[in-house]
Amino acid sequence: MTASTAARGLTTDELRTALASTAPPRVLDVRTPTEFEAAHIPGSYNVPLDTLREHRAELTGHLDPDVVLVCRSGQRAGQAERALAEAGLPGLAVLSGGITAWEKAGAPVTRGRQSWDLERQVRLVAGSLVLAGAVGSFFVPGTQALSAFVGGGLVFAAISNTCAMGVALSKMPWNRTEEFDPHRAVARLADKR
Repeated sequence: MTASTAARGLTTDELRTALASTAPPRVLDVRTPTEFEAAHIPGSYNVPLDTLREHRAELTGHLDPDVVLVCRSGQRAGQAERALAEAGLPGLAVLSGGITAWEKAGAPVTRGRQSWDLERQVRLVAGSLVLAGAVGSFFVPGTQALSAFVGGGLVFAAISNTCAMGVALSKMPWNRTEEFDPHRAVARLADKR
């Protein structure tokens, strides 16, 4: 089954109202565990995008259509919505503007250990590699190819709406929390059904 409709966007105000109701939706935050630990919507569940994709068939058995997907800006949440729709759970809502819009609206946030978000890490690494290639070309002929390679990767990332560098960085030790276990995350969702 493939997704036939676009993700249903939900504004910060709409989500706040829904969370205050007698039957609030479940909020799945698909950012990395480190991003989630830094700041998240109180009561939300962390199921990183790569974990969600890997366990989507299992997750659909523990979720109902009353779920809101959240990430930093809405991009990864949109990808999560498409993955779950393909697994048989279409029509989930995505928080428009992500946790960034949520925080800007002054909505409640649970804060933990602060770290750089994944997008900022990607900009640092990509920029450093381009700079190294450009400066290195003054000393070592051909080093500018590194800059061209990174530039090509960024163009591909924009066209495909994927980011290999982001995926690689999300697996780095500083982006993992010691206690995150994908099987336990899925089990928590099953217990709260």
